[in-house]
Order: sequence, then structure tokens, then C-alpha cells
Amino acid sequence: MTGDDKPAAPTAASAVAPSGPDALDSPADSVLAPPLRRALSALRAAGHPRAGLAVSGGADSAMLAVHAAAVAKPLGLSLFIYHVHHGLFAEADAWADRVRALGAALGLPVRVLSVQVAADSGAGIEGAAREARYRALAEAARADGVAHILLAHHQDDQAETVLLRLLRGAGPEGLAAMAAASERDGITYLRPWLGVPRARIREAAAAYAAASGWTAVQDPSNADARYTRAAVRTLLAPVLERRWPGWQAIVARHARQAAESAEILAEVAAADLAGLDPSPGARDFSLAAWRALSPARQAHVVRYWLRLHGARMPSDARLAELLRQLRQLHALGHDRQLLWAHAAHRVRCVRGRVAIEDLTPGPGVF
Repeated sequence: MTGDDKPAAPTAASAVAPSGPDALDSPADSVLAPPLRRALSALRAAGHPRAGLAVSGGADSAMLAVHAAAVAKPLGLSLFIYHVHHGLFAEADAWADRVRALGAALGLPVRVLSVQVAADSGAGIEGAAREARYRALAEAARADGVAHILLAHHQDDQAETVLLRLLRGAGPEGLAAMAAASERDGITYLRPWLGVPRARIREAAAAYAAASGWTAVQDPSNADARYTRAAVRTLLAPVLERRWPGWQAIVARHARQAAESAEILAEVAAADLAGLDPSPGARDFSLAAWRALSPARQAHVVRYWLRLHGARMPSDARLAELLRQLRQLHALGHDRQLLWAHAAHRVRCVRGRVAIEDLTPGPGVF
């Protein structure tokens, strides 16, 4: 990964209007600014003097930068724009220049983070790009002393995520979709616009372009149905909109309800795990105590336990195989045949204790 904060001088075509409150005068601005003000005010009140903005150069993230710049200035909060250069499209260099121009006009430093996307990672090009992006963002944020990065995900993104998770057979945790705040690699990601429709952001972007001459980049993958999310957006979403106008708000509400259910289920699983005579750090637990739970709670606490240790969630079939082995194992755990491996972890049972091991290089046992 490489980074730079060299601002490009705005050209006549890319010059941007001032970023102060006077520049935010479209009807949509009254919807976009308040969630950002709440989020940034909370950061400042908690003693965080700086924050990052993930900006691809598209309309959504560009408006995040424009509005955050206006909100942060009176709060005395320093902002950094992070643009990840994936190198996947011929236009990538031009996109980086467009973001630099935006940052220069807003008076914000821009870090262009170049990454290599591993096409053979097994996660697909979308998944590999996402992993590379988050790694780059975390590294840049730590270098700048930034603990929070704002993302421009909105209500339509949330609704699309719920549909994708539903089609993949996700449970309540998955259907909760994107959280307003989530932690990854030591960085907290904030999504203040999850309740804001895409249309309001695009309305603000159009007004901003008309006033400033700066236009957002157009990522061709967003309309390419070969990509999973784009397929939902271009093929499924229009049908839903024709039949159920405003469906995004309904599906996003379902995500909030699923999040509440997932929180309750997590509390139940934590209590169940605490009752299994866990070792310090819950690296292992009692097989006999686990067997005293109902089948549904057995499965749920195992999923919770795997997630607790950072294991990739197995498919239903793989999880069913682990549960079958645990249920059929000798009650004292003397049957050493149980050895369930999945991705970078494996589960063993020794002397009546079910244990998880990390197979990544280094000191591996939890």
C-alpha cells in the first residue's frame, strides 16, 4: 500500500465551491447535515480531535466529504479523506485526481491508498477488494492517529445488503446488515446516513455540481449485473420499486428489528457459554454441560463461540457436521476422532473439553 496527500490544483472543470455552511443550501442538505452533526459532535465530546472519511469519488462519498467538512469546521474537528486506489479500472487514476481536487477545495488532506487486489483469494473480486480496502483504511488511519472513519452507506445500501443476506440464507445476525457503528482492525467505522435515502444524497450532489462544476465519478461496476450487489441494484430493486414504492425504508426497518433480535440472542448465547464451565478466554468448554442444552441452543452457542474467536462462519452443512460429531462423541470426550477443521481454525475434544485452535502462523491456541 502507498499513500499520498498531494492535492491537485482544481481545474476549471473540477473546481469546487466553498465548503462552508453557505454552500449547503439544497433541500436535501437539511436531511444530510443533522446525522453528521450528531456523529461528529459525539466524537468531539468524547475527546477525539480527528476523524477519517472514506471517499471513492462517487456521489455518496463526495457528499459525505462536503457535508462533513462544513459540520466539522465549527466543532474544531480535523478530517482526513482516504481514497483507496484499487487499480481495477482504467479510470482509477482519474478518480484519484478528482478526489484530490475535491479535498483541495474543501481544505482537507487526501490520502490516496494504492492496494493490490488478490483475484485468487477465494472471496471473489468484490470480497477481495473489500478486504484490501479495509486493510488500507486501517493502516492509514493509525498513521494519522485516527480512530474513527465515516462511511457514506445509506438506506438503499442497507436495504440491498438485507436482500443479499436473505438470499444467502443469513440468520438474524446477518439480516441486521450494517451497523451504525462497527469495529474492525482497531478502527471504528461510523455510518451516519443509514436512515437517509439515496435519492436525497443524489439530489444534493446534483445541486452541488450545478453550483461548483465538480461532478462525481461514475464507477461502471455499480451498473454491471455481473457483480452481485449491482445485480440486486439493477435487476431486482427496480421491480420492487414499481410494486412497492419506498420498499427500502421497510427493508431497512427490518434490519433494525433483526439487530435487536440478534442482540438478545447474543446475550442468551453469552449466558449459555458462561454456564459451560469455560476456561479463561473461553478457549474450551465442557462437553457434558453443552449437551444439557436444547439442540437449538447447542447450535447457537457454538456459532457464538466460533464468532467469539474470529472463526469464519461455516455453512449450514459444515456446522451440522460439527454438531453431529459433538452429539455422538463419547460423553467423556475420549474419542479422539473428533477433529473439525474450517478455514484457519479447528475444533478438537480432549478429556471432555471442546477446544478451538487457531491454525494461523504464530502462537495459535486461544
